[in-house]
Amino acid sequence: MKIHQAGYPLLAKALAAYACAVVLTYFLLPLAFFPVLAVATLLLLFMINFFRSPCREVIPDDGAILSAADGRVVAIEETFESEHLKRPCLQVSVFMNIFNVHVNWFAVNGAVTYIKHHPGRHMAAYLPKSSADNERATIAIRTPSGEEIVMRQIAGAMARRVVTYAAEGKEARQDRHAGFIKFGSRVDLFLPLDADVRVRLGQKVTGARTIIGTFKKP
Repeated sequence: MKIHQAGYPLLAKALAAYACAVVLTYFLLPLAFFPVLAVATLLLLFMINFFRSPCREVIPDDGAILSAADGRVVAIEETFESEHLKRPCLQVSVFMNIFNVHVNWFAVNGAVTYIKHHPGRHMAAYLPKSSADNERATIAIRTPSGEEIVMRQIAGAMARRVVTYAAEGKEARQDRHAGFIKFGSRVDLFLPLDADVRVRLGQKVTGARTIIGTFKKP
Protein backbone atom coordinates (compact mmCIF):
# COMPACT_ATOMS: atom_id res chain seq x y z
CA MET A 1 0.00 0.00 0.00
CA LYS A 2 1.36 3.41 -0.99
CA ILE A 3 1.07 6.48 1.22
CA HIS A 4 -0.01 9.68 -0.51
CA GLN A 5 2.50 12.52 -0.46
CA ALA A 6 -0.10 14.81 1.14
CA GLY A 7 0.20 12.74 4.30
CA TYR A 8 3.98 12.82 4.72
CA PRO A 9 4.26 15.91 6.99
CA LEU A 10 1.33 14.91 9.23
CA LEU A 11 2.41 11.29 9.48
CA ALA A 12 5.93 12.35 10.43
CA LYS A 13 4.49 14.38 13.31
CA ALA A 14 2.19 11.51 14.27
CA LEU A 15 5.11 9.06 14.39
CA ALA A 16 7.09 11.44 16.60
CA ALA A 17 4.12 11.89 18.94
CA TYR A 18 3.54 8.13 18.99
CA ALA A 19 7.16 7.43 19.96
CA CYS A 20 7.13 10.09 22.69
CA ALA A 21 3.86 8.85 24.17
CA VAL A 22 4.99 5.23 24.24
CA VAL A 23 8.45 5.95 25.71
CA LEU A 24 7.21 8.41 28.34
CA THR A 25 4.41 6.09 29.41
CA TYR A 26 6.82 3.15 29.69
CA PHE A 27 9.11 5.02 32.07
CA LEU A 28 6.68 7.29 33.95
CA LEU A 29 3.40 5.33 34.00
CA PRO A 30 4.32 1.67 33.54
CA LEU A 31 0.89 0.43 34.66
CA ALA A 32 -0.74 2.37 31.80
CA PHE A 33 1.80 1.29 29.18
CA PHE A 34 -0.21 -1.39 27.39
CA PRO A 35 -3.52 0.58 27.23
CA VAL A 36 -1.66 3.65 25.95
CA LEU A 37 0.28 1.53 23.45
CA ALA A 38 -2.94 -0.02 22.14
CA VAL A 39 -4.77 3.32 21.74
CA ALA A 40 -1.74 5.08 20.21
CA THR A 41 -1.18 2.23 17.75
CA LEU A 42 -4.82 2.27 16.64
CA LEU A 43 -4.71 6.03 16.08
CA LEU A 44 -1.49 5.75 14.09
CA LEU A 45 -2.87 2.94 11.94
CA PHE A 46 -6.02 4.98 11.30
CA MET A 47 -3.96 7.90 10.04
CA ILE A 48 -1.82 5.67 7.84
CA ASN A 49 -4.97 4.11 6.40
CA PHE A 50 -6.50 7.53 5.75
CA PHE A 51 -3.56 8.64 3.62
CA ARG A 52 -3.43 5.47 1.54
CA SER A 53 -3.07 5.97 -2.19
CA PRO A 54 -4.28 3.00 -4.24
CA CYS A 55 -2.62 2.15 -7.54
CA ARG A 56 -5.41 2.08 -10.11
CA GLU A 57 -5.01 1.30 -13.76
CA VAL A 58 -7.10 3.90 -15.57
CA ILE A 59 -7.85 3.98 -19.28
CA PRO A 60 -8.65 7.63 -20.16
CA ASP A 61 -11.90 8.07 -22.10
CA ASP A 62 -12.67 11.49 -23.60
CA GLY A 63 -16.38 10.69 -23.79
CA ALA A 64 -16.80 9.58 -20.18
CA ILE A 65 -17.08 11.55 -16.94
CA LEU A 66 -15.46 9.48 -14.21
CA SER A 67 -15.97 9.83 -10.49
CA ALA A 68 -13.38 12.18 -9.02
CA ALA A 69 -13.49 10.43 -5.64
CA ASP A 70 -14.39 7.32 -3.70
CA GLY A 71 -17.59 7.68 -1.70
CA ARG A 72 -21.35 7.91 -1.96
CA VAL A 73 -23.51 10.01 -4.30
CA VAL A 74 -25.41 12.51 -2.13
CA ALA A 75 -26.80 14.89 -4.76
CA ILE A 76 -27.97 14.77 -8.37
CA GLU A 77 -29.79 17.97 -9.21
CA GLU A 78 -30.06 20.91 -11.55
CA THR A 79 -28.41 24.00 -10.13
CA PHE A 80 -26.79 27.27 -11.17
CA GLU A 81 -22.97 27.30 -11.11
CA SER A 82 -22.27 30.95 -10.27
CA GLU A 83 -18.50 31.08 -9.82
CA HIS A 84 -17.13 30.25 -13.27
CA LEU A 85 -19.58 28.68 -15.71
CA LYS A 86 -22.39 31.07 -14.71
CA ARG A 87 -25.10 28.87 -16.16
CA PRO A 88 -27.51 26.10 -15.15
CA CYS A 89 -25.78 22.74 -14.73
CA LEU A 90 -26.33 19.23 -13.49
CA GLN A 91 -24.62 18.87 -10.13
CA VAL A 92 -23.45 15.42 -9.01
CA SER A 93 -21.91 15.33 -5.53
CA VAL A 94 -19.88 12.54 -3.92
CA PHE A 95 -19.38 12.51 -0.15
CA MET A 96 -16.25 10.90 1.29
CA ASN A 97 -16.37 9.64 4.87
CA ILE A 98 -13.23 9.27 6.98
CA PHE A 99 -12.77 5.66 5.88
CA ASN A 100 -12.80 6.37 2.14
CA VAL A 101 -9.70 6.96 0.03
CA HIS A 102 -9.32 10.75 -0.05
CA VAL A 103 -7.32 11.08 -3.25
CA ASN A 104 -9.15 13.08 -5.95
CA TRP A 105 -8.79 12.32 -9.66
CA PHE A 106 -9.59 14.47 -12.67
CA ALA A 107 -13.09 13.57 -13.80
CA VAL A 108 -12.41 14.30 -17.47
CA ASN A 109 -9.52 14.73 -19.88
CA GLY A 110 -8.74 18.18 -21.18
CA ALA A 111 -7.11 21.46 -20.18
CA VAL A 112 -7.49 23.28 -16.88
CA THR A 113 -9.06 26.67 -17.68
CA TYR A 114 -9.64 28.04 -14.17
CA ILE A 115 -8.62 27.31 -10.60
CA LYS A 116 -9.29 29.14 -7.36
CA HIS A 117 -9.00 28.27 -3.66
CA HIS A 118 -11.55 29.74 -1.24
CA PRO A 119 -11.07 29.85 2.53
CA GLY A 120 -14.26 29.11 4.43
CA ARG A 121 -16.10 27.26 7.16
CA HIS A 122 -15.89 23.57 8.03
CA MET A 123 -19.50 22.38 8.22
CA ALA A 124 -20.41 18.76 7.52
CA ALA A 125 -19.59 18.19 3.85
CA TYR A 126 -22.86 16.40 3.07
CA LEU A 127 -24.89 19.57 3.81
CA PRO A 128 -25.99 21.51 0.69
CA LYS A 129 -24.60 24.83 2.01
CA SER A 130 -21.11 23.35 2.29
CA SER A 131 -20.67 23.81 -1.48
CA ALA A 132 -20.72 27.59 -1.05
CA ASP A 133 -19.66 28.17 2.57
CA ASN A 134 -16.89 25.67 3.32
CA GLU A 135 -13.22 25.84 2.42
CA ARG A 136 -13.09 24.71 -1.20
CA ALA A 137 -11.15 24.72 -4.44
CA THR A 138 -12.79 25.14 -7.84
CA ILE A 139 -11.24 23.59 -10.96
CA ALA A 140 -12.66 24.12 -14.45
CA ILE A 141 -11.68 21.77 -17.26
CA ARG A 142 -12.37 22.08 -20.99
CA THR A 143 -12.56 18.72 -22.75
CA PRO A 144 -11.16 17.99 -26.24
CA SER A 145 -14.73 18.21 -27.61
CA GLY A 146 -15.19 21.72 -26.18
CA GLU A 147 -17.36 20.90 -23.17
CA GLU A 148 -16.40 22.70 -19.96
CA ILE A 149 -17.12 21.25 -16.53
CA VAL A 150 -16.38 22.38 -13.00
CA MET A 151 -14.98 20.13 -10.29
CA ARG A 152 -15.15 21.49 -6.73
CA GLN A 153 -13.22 20.03 -3.78
CA ILE A 154 -14.96 20.82 -0.49
CA ALA A 155 -13.53 20.43 3.01
CA GLY A 156 -15.76 18.82 5.64
CA ALA A 157 -16.32 19.16 9.38
CA MET A 158 -13.05 17.37 10.18
CA ALA A 159 -11.13 18.46 7.11
CA ARG A 160 -8.64 21.24 7.59
CA ARG A 161 -6.97 21.48 4.23
CA VAL A 162 -7.84 21.12 0.57
CA VAL A 163 -4.82 20.19 -1.54
CA THR A 164 -5.01 20.86 -5.28
CA TYR A 165 -2.44 19.85 -7.90
CA ALA A 166 -4.22 21.34 -10.90
CA ALA A 167 -2.72 24.42 -12.53
CA GLU A 168 -4.38 26.74 -15.04
CA GLY A 169 -3.28 25.98 -18.58
CA LYS A 170 -2.00 22.51 -17.68
CA GLU A 171 -3.33 19.18 -18.91
CA ALA A 172 -5.99 17.28 -16.97
CA ARG A 173 -6.03 13.50 -17.33
CA GLN A 174 -8.34 10.97 -15.72
CA ASP A 175 -5.39 8.81 -14.69
CA ARG A 176 -3.77 11.64 -12.69
CA HIS A 177 -4.44 12.98 -9.21
CA ALA A 178 -6.23 16.33 -9.08
CA GLY A 179 -5.72 16.73 -5.34
CA PHE A 180 -6.36 15.43 -1.85
CA ILE A 181 -8.70 16.52 0.97
CA LYS A 182 -7.71 15.73 4.55
CA PHE A 183 -10.28 14.11 6.86
CA GLY A 184 -13.85 13.94 5.56
CA SER A 185 -14.97 15.88 2.51
CA ARG A 186 -16.93 16.08 -0.74
CA VAL A 187 -16.44 16.64 -4.47
CA ASP A 188 -19.06 18.35 -6.64
CA LEU A 189 -19.14 17.99 -10.41
CA PHE A 190 -21.04 20.58 -12.46
CA LEU A 191 -21.94 19.08 -15.84
CA PRO A 192 -23.82 20.23 -18.96
CA LEU A 193 -27.61 19.90 -18.61
CA ASP A 194 -27.69 17.41 -21.48
CA ALA A 195 -25.11 15.10 -19.90
CA ASP A 196 -26.33 11.52 -19.47
CA VAL A 197 -25.94 10.77 -15.74
CA ARG A 198 -25.31 7.07 -15.08
CA VAL A 199 -25.36 6.99 -11.25
CA ARG A 200 -28.16 7.21 -8.68
CA LEU A 201 -28.54 8.78 -5.25
CA GLY A 202 -26.94 6.73 -2.50
CA GLN A 203 -24.76 4.75 -4.91
CA LYS A 204 -21.21 3.98 -3.84
CA VAL A 205 -18.67 5.08 -6.43
CA THR A 206 -14.95 4.55 -6.99
CA GLY A 207 -12.62 7.32 -8.06
CA ALA A 208 -11.27 7.04 -11.63
CA ARG A 209 -13.38 3.89 -12.12
CA THR A 210 -17.12 4.60 -11.83
CA ILE A 211 -18.66 6.37 -14.82
CA ILE A 212 -20.67 9.31 -13.47
CA GLY A 213 -22.05 10.09 -16.91
CA THR A 214 -21.29 10.78 -20.56
CA PHE A 215 -21.46 13.84 -22.76
CA LYS A 216 -24.14 14.20 -25.40
CA LYS A 217 -22.76 13.05 -28.72
CA PRO A 218 -22.62 15.78 -31.40
